[in-house]
Formats: sequence, C-alpha cells, structure tokens
Amino acid sequence: MPPSTEPNTKQPSTVAIAGGGLAGLAAGCALAEAGFRVTLFERRPYLGGRASSYQHPGTGEIVDNCQHVLLGCCTNLLDFYGRAGVQDKIRWYEKLTFLEPGGRASVIGLSPLPAPLHTAPAFLRAACLTFRDKMAIGRAMAMLAPSTPADRGETFLDWLKRHGQTAPAIERFWKTILVSALNEDLDQVSVPYGAQVVRESFLKSAAAGRMGIPTVPLTDLYSTAGNYIRARGGDIQFRASVESFQTVPFAVNVTTNGQVQKFDYLVLAIPFDGLGRILPDTPAAAPLAAALGQFSSSPITGIHLWFDRQITALDHAVLLDRTIQWMFHKSRIIESRANEARESANGSGSYIELVVSCSRSLVDKSKAEIVDLAVREAQEFFRDAPDAQLLKSTVIKEVHATYSPRPGMDQYRPKPDTAWPRVFLAGDWTATGWPATMEGAVRSGYLAAEAVARFASGKRTSFLVPDLAPRGLMRLFG
Repeated sequence: MPPSTEPNTKQPSTVAIAGGGLAGLAAGCALAEAGFRVTLFERRPYLGGRASSYQHPGTGEIVDNCQHVLLGCCTNLLDFYGRAGVQDKIRWYEKLTFLEPGGRASVIGLSPLPAPLHTAPAFLRAACLTFRDKMAIGRAMAMLAPSTPADRGETFLDWLKRHGQTAPAIERFWKTILVSALNEDLDQVSVPYGAQVVRESFLKSAAAGRMGIPTVPLTDLYSTAGNYIRARGGDIQFRASVESFQTVPFAVNVTTNGQVQKFDYLVLAIPFDGLGRILPDTPAAAPLAAALGQFSSSPITGIHLWFDRQITALDHAVLLDRTIQWMFHKSRIIESRANEARESANGSGSYIELVVSCSRSLVDKSKAEIVDLAVREAQEFFRDAPDAQLLKSTVIKEVHATYSPRPGMDQYRPKPDTAWPRVFLAGDWTATGWPATMEGAVRSGYLAAEAVARFASGKRTSFLVPDLAPRGLMRLFG
C-alpha cells in the first residue's frame, strides 16, 4: 500500500497499539526502535496478555495464567527477548522426560548423530513405546522430513492412521507432542501445522528442539518490553481499552475509555474473539467480520498445587495416559523460589503447575473437582506425592486460549493490512505461517510493524528474523 501524500513534519509518526500481549509488544518494540512514537493500550494492569502473571487473590501467590515454553526454533521470539534484554531469564533443557503412571521414565535427549537422527538413540531406548510403535513413528518422520504436506482438508489424525501409526504411537507420542504444541485434538489439527511442529522442532536440527522455560514470572519477563518502548519515547497506558476507531484524512481517531485520541497509525493486536466488537459497522468491515466468524477457540487449563514437601526432583516432565499432560516444578524453575529453597534451613515444599492443553473436558468442572483429579493423577506419577500434604491450590482456565488450527483455516487468517488505510492487524491468529504460539504472536507483531513502516515510507522494512537453518542430513531438503 503506497503512502499517502501528507504535510511534512519533523515530529515522529505516532502509532496506537491496542493490546499488550506478545503481538502488541513485539510490534511496539519494533516500531519504537524504528523511530515511531508508540502508545500502547492494555485493558489489564499488567503486560503479557495470555502470557502474564499476577498475584492470585485466593492464594496470595504470584502465578502465571498458564505455563509457557519456547523452543530453539522460535527465532523471532528469541529476537524479541534480546530486544527486551531478558534472554538470560530463560533456562534451557536438552532432555524430555516421559513419565508413565507408576513412575517409569523414558528420557529423550541428544546424541552426536546428525539431524534428523540426533535423538534416535534415546528414542530407540524409550521404554514407553514398543519396537513396533517406534518403527511406525520412524516411517512417518521419514515422510515428513523432505517437506511440509499441503492442506488438503485432511486432519493430522487421519494422516497418521493412513500412514500406519499404531494406537500407542498416536496416544503416547504424536498426541503428547502435538496437543501440547497446538492446543487442539489431533482430529481437529490440519496436516501442515502438525507437520510443521515436527519438522521445525524435532527434525531440522538439535538446536531447534531445545526447550526453554522462563525463570521469572511471565509479567516480569514482558514488563521489560514496556520499558523498552518507554525508553524510546513511547507510552504504556494500563486499564485502557480501545473501544472503536475511525479513519480520517492522514490519521486514525482512536476511542479509549470514552476519550478520542488521534494517531497516524493503529495496530489492532487483540484476539480474534474481541476484534469483532470494535470493528465499524460498515460494508468495508464485512469481509473481515466474515473471516472472524470462521474461527473457533480451544481452552487450556493450569492447575497450581503447593505441597508441604518435595514430591519430585524433576524440573518438568511429560505425563502419559492421563488427563494432565505436563508437570512444571515451579519451585525449582523460578529463580526466586529456588533461591528461597536453598537458603531454607528446614527444606521446602513443592510448587508445581500441571497443564492440560485442549482442556474442553475441564471447562465445566469445578475447581474442587479439577484439583482432586490433578492430585490423584500426580500421586500416580510421583513416588513422594501420596505422603505430601496439599497446602493450597488454584485452577486457571483460559477458555479462549488459542484459535483452533482446523484444516482449511489458513484461508481465513488475515494479513496485517486491512480495508482501512493506516489500520493494521496483529495476533497469533493472523497470517504468520505459524500456529498459535508465542513465536507466531511475535511474528505477527513484526509483520504488522513492517506494514506500518512500509506505508509510512514507501520502502520495505524487515523486522522478521529468518528461521533456523537445517543441519546435518536435513540440509539435503533445504
């Protein structure tokens, strides 16, 4: 879109950003660095959006709304962390522990073999899968290694069955990995996004599959991005919702909390289920509104439990065959809690977060029912859990956590440019080429920032960071 002819000014161009999640923060940081005057509006009193933390009123504890992890293949998220100066607040792990009920562990780690064989020795030793399961998984991996299949309307579950995957391979490997990554059941996941997760995180290189976990509460991690914007002349306004907008010659009028402010540009970095409420009731909005109507969401549930003693020495684990899917040992991962534990003369308890992705079965359950289920299942996995006393607990349901990556959804994911000059979109649900992940959210913010900069100057500006290059044998496929 070419820039409009407008009066020359020595003042920096102004940009309003609606939403202080990762998409809005990424757009704000990129534009602030490029010389735009950024004002970010966030309806909550803290930054991070769905990746945030707060003091829970019932427990008095600082809790994340849900555990978020990243992988080494998340190049743009890592670039964003570098801008914000928090790259040292990520702890990296090169092994995954898969636990069966009863506590038997299978550890998948790296070897000196070239990609995509770098985890093969550990995978072949894994006790949670039979030799037949492993051979089936290996055949499917070989099918996915050369390229990502096109979206032909098939679900990833149907693709797996068509390629001879055993029931245990689907339940204990494919479902475990992909439901957590995509927050959706395999019978609702498009083949390209299931394949992309596998190729980017497991096959392309050893570095791509490393898992990073923040060592500070999420809002601490992302508040530094707000500082980055402020340091470059921007402003962060909390408890401020963008209620509507109107384009006028050379500007956009933005209404927040009943007040109208004028900006040169507007980036709408809000979830798809909230965007429809602020679109103008005009024919120009109809195509976007129709696309939004095609989206559906999938929930995620975090279960926070505090015990009076250590129930495991693991920092994290994948949990098989039960409702809960992941355990994160927050009292070992979060720096401040780990330091307190080391300094305590009397030892310390365990604070764990259990995560259930695509948690539709839990949405209508009460907190007490969910906690009882979680404690009961935790006792099956961790030897010391039955003797531990539960001190307190809470359950956080993110009912509309992510969009559902169903087959055919890519045709409805919009690009940053809109029907309104000077108004742009960001969000993990937009056309990023990635599913609804933190990496996808940051990519959307950078893409929106590129669109703003291109409109303003008429020149191509790039903020996106390239993907990790393939290594080893994967270089044969490019």
